[in-house]
Amino acid sequence: MKGKDRNITGILPTIGILMFVGLYVYSANLYPGGSQANPNSVGFDWINNYWCNLMNENGMNGQINPARTYAITAMVILCTSLALFFVQFAQKFAKNRFWKPAIKIFGILTMAFAILIFTKYHDLMTIISSIFGVFVGIGIIWEVYTSHLNVFKIGGIVCVILLGLNNYIYYSGNGIDYLPFIQKITFTTVLIWISGLNYTLTKQDGLQ
Repeated sequence: MKGKDRNITGILPTIGILMFVGLYVYSANLYPGGSQANPNSVGFDWINNYWCNLMNENGMNGQINPARTYAITAMVILCTSLALFFVQFAQKFAKNRFWKPAIKIFGILTMAFAILIFTKYHDLMTIISSIFGVFVGIGIIWEVYTSHLNVFKIGGIVCVILLGLNNYIYYSGNGIDYLPFIQKITFTTVLIWISGLNYTLTKQDGLQ
C-alpha cells in the first residue's frame, strides 16, 4: 500500500499537467476574442493568441474576459506541479552535488515568479522566471545526459532548441507574428517531455 501511495504522489506533477491542459482548453472556449493578428476577431485563435491573453481582464477586442479565473487557476496548478516535479527530480534522480540542491531552489523560484505573469508585472516576471529557468534547464539536462535515459536525451535537445527559439523571438522581435503558435508547440513538447520523465522516474522508484 505504501508503494502504491508513493507512486501516486510521484505522478502528481503529471496529473497537474493534465489538469492544466483541460483548463487551458476550457479557458480558450470562454475567451471573447481579439489577437495580435486581428484585435476584432471572435474567440480564441490557436494560431495568433498567446496563452497569457487568457489571463487578462479583457480580451484584446475590449470585452470582459470570463476565461481569466480559469486560466489563472490553470497557471497556478501548472507552476505548482512543475515545482513539485523539480523537487522530486532532484531528490530521486540528481547525483551531482551542485545540481541536486540547485534544481530544487531554482525550480521553486522559477515557478514562483512564473505564477505572477498574469499581473501588471508580466514582462518583469517573465524575465526573472526565464533567468532562474535557465539554471533549472541546465541542471536537468546535465543529469539526464549523464544517465541511461537515451530517449529523453533527444527530447531534451528538442526542448532546449524550442525554448531558445521562443526567447530569441520574444526579446528580438524577429518573427514575432509566429510566436503564439511556436509557444504552443513549445508548451506541448516540454510538457510531454516532463510528463514522460516524471512517469519513468516514478516507475523506477516503484520497482525499488
